[in-house]
Amino acid sequence: MSSIVLLGSTGSIGVNTLILAKQYHIAIEALVVGSNIDLLNQQISIHQPKKVVIAYERDKHKVNHPDVRCGNEAILTLIEESQSPMIVNALVGYTGLAPTLKATSLGKRVALANKESLVVAGAFIDMSLITVIDSEHFGLWYLLNERPLSKLYITASGGAFRDWELEKMKDATFSDALKHPNWSMGNKITIDSATMTNKLFELLEAKWLFNTSNIDAVIEKKSIIHALCEFKDGSTTAHFAGVDMKLPIAFALKGEVTEEILPPTDLLSIGSLEFLPIEAARYPIWNIKEHILKNPHLGVVVNAANEVAIEAFQKEECSFFGMSDMVLDAYQKFEDVKAKNIEEIIQIDKEVRAYVTAG
Repeated sequence: MSSIVLLGSTGSIGVNTLILAKQYHIAIEALVVGSNIDLLNQQISIHQPKKVVIAYERDKHKVNHPDVRCGNEAILTLIEESQSPMIVNALVGYTGLAPTLKATSLGKRVALANKESLVVAGAFIDMSLITVIDSEHFGLWYLLNERPLSKLYITASGGAFRDWELEKMKDATFSDALKHPNWSMGNKITIDSATMTNKLFELLEAKWLFNTSNIDAVIEKKSIIHALCEFKDGSTTAHFAGVDMKLPIAFALKGEVTEEILPPTDLLSIGSLEFLPIEAARYPIWNIKEHILKNPHLGVVVNAANEVAIEAFQKEECSFFGMSDMVLDAYQKFEDVKAKNIEEIIQIDKEVRAYVTAG
């Protein structure tokens, strides 16, 4: 890999990608960020990208670079103009879909940390060009081999409220939901972790990546085991690794990694491990798990409703469980829609957002 274009360079995936790119002498052709201009300027001085895209025109004068573009359209133009064979897409939310579609349509490989791309439009994306940067899917890929497979499992931390009393969760605030027990991530993914929407999305991603609906998730509080494969002979293998995204990023960038990326797992320091079920009383979104795995085209509905619901929760316009109510209501309302192409995906997304916003 000679060079990459990095979308979302100031988030945790982006920052770790730049660390590894420097280590592997991979040039950064372009950086795309939202509004964290201070960190962007530091990255520009170190990595010397040829082009930069930011979210807002109002920030343009703050960026220390001669070629700064603004807005979502500029990202697509940037991908078209790029010489790099790989796009690392670490954008958050629905915004990340169009760049994934653009890159794959040009035959570029996409190292994908944007869950929403596959959740919303997995049916229309060339999976042979996708490498997912995610500890769970990386774990599944690592474990899979030629043996006949029975079932795939991914694990969940349980999110900020896994140990709260259900009664207390009704009054949980946005800031409460951001207190993840195991690590620090962006707002959206942390809220999605608390509602378990994040894990529902990962099941959908796994469905598209590994072409099976025989997938489930369980809670493993220590986040040491990321994935398990159950084989037809009755045996199950598990993937143990520290909580560090550098491992899947390294494989995405290099294809194969032989040097140590993480310190080996210290089995004695782990102590006991336990697996717990994901219960719909605590995570109401889990009520649709079986249905959506059989109808993965409805991912566009869940994603659109969820993005509107998170915004409402942040503005204190709904309760914590109110978010799940909004999503489940929209899911029922739009249960019969099925996009035949990307244009219809975009239309459904707009209709769902309008419906949920009108409430």
